[in-house]
Amino acid sequence: MGVTIGVLSTGTLNSITDVQGVQVGHLTKIEGSEIRTGVTAILPHENNIFQQKVPAAIYVGNGFGKLVGSTQVNELGNLESPIILTNTLSVAQGIEGVINYTLGFQENRDILSVNAVVGETNDGYLNDIQGRHVNASDVQQAIQNAAPGPLEEGNVGAGTGTVCFGFKGGIGTSSRKLPDELGGFTVGVLVQSNFGGVLQINGVKVGEALGQYAFKGQLESADGSCMIVVATDAPIDARNLKRLAQRAFLGLGKTGGIASNGSGDYVIAFSTHKDLRISHRAKPLELLDQKNLRNEDMSALFLAAIEATEEAIVNSLFAATDMKGRSGHEINALPLEEVLPLLIHTKP
Repeated sequence: MGVTIGVLSTGTLNSITDVQGVQVGHLTKIEGSEIRTGVTAILPHENNIFQQKVPAAIYVGNGFGKLVGSTQVNELGNLESPIILTNTLSVAQGIEGVINYTLGFQENRDILSVNAVVGETNDGYLNDIQGRHVNASDVQQAIQNAAPGPLEEGNVGAGTGTVCFGFKGGIGTSSRKLPDELGGFTVGVLVQSNFGGVLQINGVKVGEALGQYAFKGQLESADGSCMIVVATDAPIDARNLKRLAQRAFLGLGKTGGIASNGSGDYVIAFSTHKDLRISHRAKPLELLDQKNLRNEDMSALFLAAIEATEEAIVNSLFAATDMKGRSGHEINALPLEEVLPLLIHTKP
């Protein structure tokens, strides 16, 4: 729509799937008048993730939420399962679905533990969340639906019933490609937006202009959550992935999010670089031979993560549409016909 966010170029698809190997799948549940929920699965590569783990790290912006598996990821510095996003009361089904998927590989027939990584936001305003309409087979289906290429955004998957800045939120994605002289690496971001604050787009006070923002009348809630997944093909280990995840949180701040008391805001970052994969069947005392970027080479990646996160959140709002759900609750999409003229970088 002619709005340019940041100074770095986007990837070909402007999607997390611009990072080679990354696949994403959605399972959307819109049934009757009450069910508005779903599942989104993010896979770092198409092979057996448990057998070929990838370096990863998790940053907790505000811990009012449920991110299963986070302590093991940060302790060992790797990811061994798909990342699952769903609603708050379906986290258990997310775990079950990941376990079923992982045990379905013949190579994994003798494993005794699976660290499922499952995150959530609360879609209970539009969705009958107590009905727990997501089941383990839905989670497995979302994983099976995972594919490279363009992604559907807005009211899909785990973003089906979410609300962001008082408007309809959802799934959003974006990417940044560094110039060759900075390594040519790609950073991709996917968000599940379901949080509040005072919306800004490209520094423009959109929420104020529309009269829709947290605490305007001391009644509006800023609570909610945001799950942020950052992928890169840059050769960086868990320590620098943690630093990358921290910068992504700055992107949330640039949109006007405030990480309120009741907002569970998490960033999961991983690298798909093949030379950094960790074999589950490594021999005892076998040394890892890995090459990583220097700290001094991280700054451009930091900027890429900030810009891609900011745009992914904005894209989740631009792609969403009006939705009516549980108990007749209705949330309108961001009114683009009013927003676009406000943005200083909109083309005539």
